[in-house]
This record gives sequence, structure tokens and C-alpha cells, in this order.
Amino acid sequence: MNVPLPQKPVVLVVDDETQIRRLLRVCLEAAGYRVEEASSGQEGITQAAQRRPDLVVLDLGLPDLDGVGVLKRLREWSRVPVIVLSVRDREEDKIAALDNGADDYVTKPFSTGELLARLRVALRHAQPAPEVTVFRTGQLEVDLTARVVNLKGKEVSLTATEYSLLRLFIQHAGKVLTHRQILREVWGPNAVGQTHYLRVYLARLREKLEVDPADPRLFVTEAGVGYRLVEQD
Repeated sequence: MNVPLPQKPVVLVVDDETQIRRLLRVCLEAAGYRVEEASSGQEGITQAAQRRPDLVVLDLGLPDLDGVGVLKRLREWSRVPVIVLSVRDREEDKIAALDNGADDYVTKPFSTGELLARLRVALRHAQPAPEVTVFRTGQLEVDLTARVVNLKGKEVSLTATEYSLLRLFIQHAGKVLTHRQILREVWGPNAVGQTHYLRVYLARLREKLEVDPADPRLFVTEAGVGYRLVEQD
């Protein structure tokens, strides 16, 4: 059951398919959002500037500007969360969108429940929040000030690189991080092609921090694109 939000965040839907816009309007309004629509890239940019939405749902296959071009234009002046909703499911399309400023990527056909969950995560991270010194998700607790990591109440020892990788995931919890983004932030710009670094260290983090490393629920793989730190109750 969808619980209406206490306020009505504004979602701008940029998609040239009338049926998709209609479907999104129905499910988003039922979940407590206000919906604005645009059927082209330029109209979407104009609406974003005029309406100042709380979140943008963006298709890539627009009749005038490619969705990645719209993203680049938006990111010149706005940090509004953008969730790409596209029929394109190639790895290179997902990576291009995420590297150019998308906060998330959902492929069509899509589950409305999953899309609403992704919207909630994007909005939550867009809100100004008090400084967080202790991060908790599931049975993992990280004291970012003391640099102490606990799983199920027991301290876990991490190397400096493992901790840097974990801290990056925490800073972007709930969001997809591409391989290039992670390698650049943890190992530097000269390492963006060294994906074996990431595979090795991600395996180590899972071994140390997943309740069941063989069935990872915390550090999930976005196939061919990157990884996401899932926020758990």
C-alpha cells in the first residue's frame, strides 16, 4: 500500500510517449506527488527552470535532444535528482547517463513499486540533513568519526583502501555508482580502467560485511554498470 507523503513533492516527467506520461501521472499522484509533464528535451529543460521540480523522471529517447544531452544541460545549473526511465538497457547507455549526472536508472518495462522506492531514496538524499557521524543499515554500523566498523555488534577490521571504498558507498547510499566513478574516487583518475582493483576489494568488503557473502544484500551489483549500497531497516 502506498502511503501518501505529508507534502506533495513535484515530479517533472520528461517523456514523449503519452501513455507512459499518463501511467506515471496516475501512479505518482496516487502516491502523493504532484506531476508536471514535458514531451521533449527542450520543453523539459524549460519546465525544470520554471517549475523547479523536486525530482525529474527522464526518458533518453526524446524527439529533439537525447536524454544524456538534457542531463548535461540540467547539470550546468541544477542538482535536482534525476531518475532515467528508458527502454534502453545497454550497459553503455546506463553508464553514460549515470556518469553525466543521473541519480538512478530504471529500464522499461518497469515495476511501479520499484520506481516509487527509487524516487523516495532520491528525494531523501536530496534533502538537507544534519551531519551524520554514525551510519546504520541492517546489521552494519559505521562510526565515521572514529572510523570504527561493526557488524552484528562486533568490530570489523578494514584496511585503509577497504574503508575508503566503504565510506564512498556510504556517502552515496542508495545510489548506483559506476565502476569509473568508484575507481576515480578511491584509486585516482589514472585507475579508471583498472576494474580488477574494484572486483578484488568489493569481494573483500562483502566477505567482511555481508551477513551472507554468498548472497550479498548490502553491496548489490548493477550488472555491467557498477554497484549500489542498499539501505536496510
